Amino acid sequence: MNSSTSQRLGAGLALAASALLPVAMSAAPTSASAPVHYRQLEVDGIRIAYREAGDAKAPTILLLHGFPTSSHMFRELIPQLALRYHVVAPDLPGFGFTQVPAQLHFAYRFDNLAKVIDGFTERAGLTRYAIYVFDYGAPVGLRLALAHPERISAIISQNGNAYEEGLSEGWNPIQAYWREPTAAHRAALRDFLKPESVQWQYSYGVSDASLLAPESYALDSALLARPGNDEVQLDLFLDYASNVALYPRFQAYFREHQPPLLAVWGLHDPFFLPPGAEAFKRDNPKAEVHFYDTGHFALETHGREIGAVILEFLGRRLQPR
Repeated sequence: MNSSTSQRLGAGLALAASALLPVAMSAAPTSASAPVHYRQLEVDGIRIAYREAGDAKAPTILLLHGFPTSSHMFRELIPQLALRYHVVAPDLPGFGFTQVPAQLHFAYRFDNLAKVIDGFTERAGLTRYAIYVFDYGAPVGLRLALAHPERISAIISQNGNAYEEGLSEGWNPIQAYWREPTAAHRAALRDFLKPESVQWQYSYGVSDASLLAPESYALDSALLARPGNDEVQLDLFLDYASNVALYPRFQAYFREHQPPLLAVWGLHDPFFLPPGAEAFKRDNPKAEVHFYDTGHFALETHGREIGAVILEFLGRRLQPR
């Protein structure tokens, strides 16, 4: 397939995804006892798309996704958790169906993503919440914890890294860009945005690929193909260095505040290694770590098992209001 054909295909997928949004918004609830609502909320001119389920009076869990996906990754987990908890899952700026007007000239840096999500929690009336952090969601959620430690009731990290020993060699091309932010190093990272690379991220380390829903990586690729989104993602690749620089502060937070912490980790993640999960115990000795025989997107293959562990963990460790 040549590049022009790929571009037309990507644009077509993006249009298809936009056309399907109203259908998704009006879809039947996943569970009769815990319907999922698809909402929007404006923060500083940015229209945040988010999923919400469960009793708003119950303890809240804030689900924060990573690259290159959206709250869609939580589509099966949300109904499980919402039977007992109030669950909220926003799409980060630059991802999913969150809309960032071009005239805002929004700078795609992780501190700005965290500021927007912080504003979102305040607009949504979330005063205390557990955070489920995955991939990019980890530095966003942990920035919230640094800014408002009193609001964090627990942390669930699903392949959400906070230690340098958790970084695999898969980060080498991005780290080269950090050291030398040249046009050549930036261009080399465009391979990460290709549909075949996205699908690889889902399938690597998965023993039974038939468990992977194809619409997951197809939707991610369609949204990555939107005009200008490639530059957004390349900007975030560059700024990921700011997250690594904050690792010592994140670790100090774990030591000082000792939040209830559960790590549920895909054992064969090509980006975030198991030592990154084990390292939580160094600063938070009561941290609980579970590994699963899967890859980066552990919910795609082990969602029910992970959901059950989360419910059991929160039932024991989450302090009542």
